[in-house]
Amino acid sequence: MARKSKIAKAAKLQRKYLEALAQGRKPKFATKVFNVCSVTGRTRWYLGKFWVSRIVFREKANAWELPGVRKSSW
Repeated sequence: MARKSKIAKAAKLQRKYLEALAQGRKPKFATKVFNVCSVTGRTRWYLGKFWVSRIVFREKANAWELPGVRKSSW
């Protein structure tokens, strides 16, 4: 997977950000924290509730791997 380093970097920054908040101090660089898909590493069209991008969300929803998600039709 080509984006493992991007996923690892985002997780590291998120962890540092949360540690700073837990210690009651302001994070040094709050704007560096960004959300990435936990599977592909995409930063765009990220669904925070499921921690995945739209592409992975659609694949998992069609495979019934996401609880509480149904395909809508009208």
